[in-house]
Amino acid sequence: MNYTKLTLAYSRLGIAGISPIMPGTCGSLLAALLAPWLFIPLSMMARTSTLIFIFFTGALAATKAEKILQKKDPQEVVIDELLGLWIALLPFKNPSFLFIGITFIVFRLFDIIKPWPTNSSQNWLPNGYGVMIDDVIAAIQTLILTTLLVWLSIIKV
Repeated sequence: MNYTKLTLAYSRLGIAGISPIMPGTCGSLLAALLAPWLFIPLSMMARTSTLIFIFFTGALAATKAEKILQKKDPQEVVIDELLGLWIALLPFKNPSFLFIGITFIVFRLFDIIKPWPTNSSQNWLPNGYGVMIDDVIAAIQTLILTTLLVWLSIIKV
């Protein structure tokens, strides 16, 4: 596999990003399905290191994908959705599948609706870094809301 194909495969999360229907949702769903096996079991240090790695490698891959596909923030680039959902799950030690599902829904809403400052954050950084940062902001908003819902005993982790 050459560098271009590998870069596109990574930025698309394999086939999730090439879904003809809602590729961002497909990327987030894949992230939710993988989290209990590839992210949740890690220590907090390993989770944090993984997120930093995904942010920087995802930004580089998204930058390259923008050039290859000749589009700014192509819909098929969904590595940012994986980063965002996993950030939203970061502090929760052993979340249930129901909690992961609720987090998925809340994250998708924030990512689609893009309330301030998510809507402007993509312009804060250049190229693929801009692609990644709006999902980081949506993830932080998701994390704040889900933490509040847990604190108010509306949902359980």
